Amino acid sequence: MRRRSLLTAVPAGLVTLAACGDNKAASSKAEASPSPSAPATSAAPPPKIVDGPLPAITAGAKFGEKPTVAKGTGEPSKNLAVKTLIAGGGQTVAENDYVQAHYLGQVWNTAKVFDNSYDRKTPLIIQLAAGSIIDGWRYGLTGKKTGSRVQMAVPPTWGYGTSGNPQAGIKGTDTLVFVVDVQATFNAKSSAKGTEVAQKDAALPKVGTNTDGAAPSIDIPKKSAPTKLVANYIIEGDGAVVGAQDSVLVQYKGVFWDSGKEFDSTYSRGALTSFGLQQVVKGWGQGLTGKKVGSRVLIVIPPKLGYGDKPPAGSGIKKDSVLVFSVDILAKM
Repeated sequence: MRRRSLLTAVPAGLVTLAACGDNKAASSKAEASPSPSAPATSAAPPPKIVDGPLPAITAGAKFGEKPTVAKGTGEPSKNLAVKTLIAGGGQTVAENDYVQAHYLGQVWNTAKVFDNSYDRKTPLIIQLAAGSIIDGWRYGLTGKKTGSRVQMAVPPTWGYGTSGNPQAGIKGTDTLVFVVDVQATFNAKSSAKGTEVAQKDAALPKVGTNTDGAAPSIDIPKKSAPTKLVANYIIEGDGAVVGAQDSVLVQYKGVFWDSGKEFDSTYSRGALTSFGLQQVVKGWGQGLTGKKVGSRVLIVIPPKLGYGDKPPAGSGIKKDSVLVFSVDILAKM
């Protein structure tokens, strides 16, 4: 029987550990960057990938710089045009990975910029999966390496189709030009990266420090559970600090304090997950706020900050359970 995850889908495509309340904060954040997000339906066959034509980059030619892109000349290709402008030497991007990237998008025949992340100073993190992102990105970025700058011309077939994207001012006949700086990629084998922190308190669980993508061990001591929230670094990363209103991309494993039995895990499912800290149980929101990206964190959640006497139906969690998590913060979204 397939294990039921505590993470359930919500309209914005985020997930939640069964927290109460609405999803407005996360929804508005997810909708603020609509341009590469997938249209409602996408059933086109894989495209033929060609190397042009593509308009020139007239300024901002370095990786990480906001580019200026000329207007397209002549008719764009009916195929997906993809060219690596700067070849990176990092990890290879695979389909279904989450990619972190800065990007600019404009319309071929007008050079109208409809979206860019450079001005927001916040890279996009999105999964290269059907239904999550337009097919032009999914096919165009797969196989590229992190550190690469990729330019693409995406016809409507692999963009927003004949409906376009009215919110972004994109018509159903528009070919879209993107410049994408691929900063990082994450998948089910991703782990925390940082400095191990000594685990000296014998009254707390000991968490494994392996960073090979496998689930870390969590050894529960034969002691009474703490009555207050515990949120300690196991591995301290050097990335950005997570704020209370942020969303994060994580690997995690959850076990019961009283038995050490696993009840939920991204490792077991072979899939990362993302969520807003306002959407999860208070123990997660409070425990991850202030922690750095790249870290592994031990979180011990007393019932009052977890599910209390109302655990999710079908989760296997008993009333008033103390929950123990190892959480790898891979990225801030």
